[in-house]
Amino acid sequence: MEMALRVISVVGGTFLVLLAVSSAIRTVILPRAAPSLVTRGVFRGLGVVFRSLASGDYARRDRVMSLYAPLGLVCTLAAWLLLTFAGFGFIFWGLEGEVGVSEALELSGSSLFTLGFLRPETFWLLMVSYIEAAIGLFLLALLITYLPSMYGAFSRREVAVTALSVRAGEPPSGREMIWRYWRLERMDHLREVWREWERWFVDVEETHTSLPALVFFRSPLPDHSWATAAGAVLDGAALTLSSVQVPREVEAEFCIRAGYLCLRRVADYFRIPHDPDPTPDTPISITRAEWEEAVAFLESEGVPIKPDREQAWRDFSGWRVNYDTVLLALANLTIAPEAPWSSDRSQDQGFRLRRMGGIKPVKHPPTSGRA
Repeated sequence: MEMALRVISVVGGTFLVLLAVSSAIRTVILPRAAPSLVTRGVFRGLGVVFRSLASGDYARRDRVMSLYAPLGLVCTLAAWLLLTFAGFGFIFWGLEGEVGVSEALELSGSSLFTLGFLRPETFWLLMVSYIEAAIGLFLLALLITYLPSMYGAFSRREVAVTALSVRAGEPPSGREMIWRYWRLERMDHLREVWREWERWFVDVEETHTSLPALVFFRSPLPDHSWATAAGAVLDGAALTLSSVQVPREVEAEFCIRAGYLCLRRVADYFRIPHDPDPTPDTPISITRAEWEEAVAFLESEGVPIKPDREQAWRDFSGWRVNYDTVLLALANLTIAPEAPWSSDRSQDQGFRLRRMGGIKPVKHPPTSGRA
């Protein structure tokens, strides 16, 4: 009976160690979206705690949530070390018949943290001790090397988000961006914006799925958010293509496509459900009255508006439907500051958007003026 328990102990301990190492590799080394049970569990558990603490006005919520992602990384490392510590404790107890449970745990802790106050007496246990010490150093080194890559991606993201406040106001909005470029007689320079943000969306898609903790890293300024900035740019491109009387801007079409693919793939990592193949007449969160108000403002400022308002609304809705659900869900997930047409209505979605949901290749709605 005791022999069977020791065999089970070795097998169970090996499983825990492999779980920790596998989680570290999937989280840090593997350059693709590869969800880890341990990492996801740590961030979900912390998320429940932080969301319960993030009550009151937005300033308080922002201060509380600013600690969520950094603490999540620390707790993830702690979870890896704890699994390794417990796993090797089981292994030591199972391999050495004369070692008690407390002594096995002491030996595991001494090996994991390279303290050296306990030394195994047999050759095979000594080899196991060396392996545990190597794994402990490996896990710690992984997180240390992980941080520069993460903060490099964070810096690239935030440079564009901060610069957008100059072009699209605070909080950012697509309507404001079009108005500012029109007033400065630089409407043709919007093409540069679409190109720049197409590259931004591609970078965010790659970094925020392979380094998913980045999604929860908040901007240095409380009223900035990568999610609301993305929504403002996409709305600006959608308004320009659908409603403003300018020559066709293919760059804006590419920007929208890059944007909704980015948001959908980030949403897919967090299992946020969305329609993978929406039709142009699928309802969106923007009402016709809100769109009419934005268009009327631009028209009153001298921006040339397309005469066929009915077609313009259908075109705008056809573009917006591609990213409407995922934009609102990500704004809610990250507790973004209030911004028009994104986080100002994301709470209506609630956590129901975080149910399990798959993703399939997305087709752009085949309507007039679409890329």
